[in-house]
Amino acid sequence: MRAVAGVRVVRHGDRRRRARRRRVLWGGGEVLVTAGLVLLLLVVHQLWWTNREARRGAERKVAALEREWGSGTASADGGASGEPGGTGGSGASGAFGDSGGSGGSGGSGGSGAASAPEPGGSGASRSSRSPYTPAAPPRRSQAYAVLTIPRLDLRVPVAEGVSKADVLDKGYVGHYRGTQQPGRAGNFALAGHRNTHGEPFRYLPRLRRGDVIEVETRAATYTYGVDQVLPRTSARDSGVVRPVPRSLVRPGYGYDEPGYYLTLTTCTPEFTSRYRLVVWAKLVSMRPR
Repeated sequence: MRAVAGVRVVRHGDRRRRARRRRVLWGGGEVLVTAGLVLLLLVVHQLWWTNREARRGAERKVAALEREWGSGTASADGGASGEPGGTGGSGASGAFGDSGGSGGSGGSGGSGAASAPEPGGSGASRSSRSPYTPAAPPRRSQAYAVLTIPRLDLRVPVAEGVSKADVLDKGYVGHYRGTQQPGRAGNFALAGHRNTHGEPFRYLPRLRRGDVIEVETRAATYTYGVDQVLPRTSARDSGVVRPVPRSLVRPGYGYDEPGYYLTLTTCTPEFTSRYRLVVWAKLVSMRPR
């Protein structure tokens, strides 16, 4: 049959092809929208929900520790009453920082004596006062201290080890096993998340020389003064958590003599785990509870 002049004839095959293209485009659009919503939910979960839950959990743990210390009862985590002793375990476990890098070389970081520097001293002089009550070392993942950084408006539990699931992802700060305990000669080294899961160390770059950092335990409150900030180093730079901390990658940062050190480590830049940011502080005073 011939087409009438000037009138367009639409074949059934053309209509079917156009319908198929519309279905493909519509289906592809639905897939993209669904994928976008899933990604948005994941971002909300990581950046908002994990922070909310971890912060609430950390606040509850700080309050529980304060109640425990006030009542003199045994630790809710199963640890013994009294100040943790020893070096906190043999060898460093987990990552340097808060991802899967290598741990520090650890070591006892000193003699383990319960002496502390005189307030305002060099950090290496000894005092005869000893606030410690000998006890077993903290159990793995046990929260046993509270870290307070006034400049950052931060107050967060310190737990033994740097396990992501059992410590860091709870919004806690983790103690590198094998480094020293607070107030003792050597290096008390800690790690915390920079982003997500409470992100306690998100604003660590704001710290400046002379800023105050406090570590509270059942027996005493130890006050450290920020001394050096290493803006970036390798995730495998284990020298920063040694008993006498010094960067193996940037040896211009660190120390040459034994002392009473506090080391804070976290990931940098934000939302990555490629490098580590390090803050070092020295013990300046001790106040028994």
